Amino acid sequence: MHGSGAAELFELADLVHAVARLLPAPPDLEPGPCTAIEINVVRCVARNPGLSARAVADACGLPTSNFSRVLKTLVARGLVERRTDPRDARIAHLHPTELAMRNNLRLREAWGEKLAGAAVDPDAIAAATRALRRIEAHLAGGTATDSARRAERPVRPEQ
Repeated sequence: MHGSGAAELFELADLVHAVARLLPAPPDLEPGPCTAIEINVVRCVARNPGLSARAVADACGLPTSNFSRVLKTLVARGLVERRTDPRDARIAHLHPTELAMRNNLRLREAWGEKLAGAAVDPDAIAAATRALRRIEAHLAGGTATDSARRAERPVRPEQ
């Protein structure tokens, strides 16, 4: 892509990165602070309970070796639970623990408070959320149909 479209897309990506850096994890996460990568993995598992470890690694864009270390840490800290697939013991399905869900609520509250002062129109927030969901689905390799379906789903309050 050339011209102003490419510049606008770069500006969007640059701003997404900048906003993400300005929304750190709250200090009251249990059992202690989490890295941005750990938060991303727990976020994915919480939004998609029961996904295979490989699917979560792919969705988070992590190489298997890095993901394996992160997952081991999250399981040891009591944030993610592995459940063996009853049909194939080689496959582990990941589920968030109650502790992880409480931490997600803390993140939601902290980030919501941080963003509340931005005074952005609720319709603009809804449009930006739909657009970012489509972008996330596209970057994660979803088909156009999957991307649209995921982009249109409502925000679930428990996350």
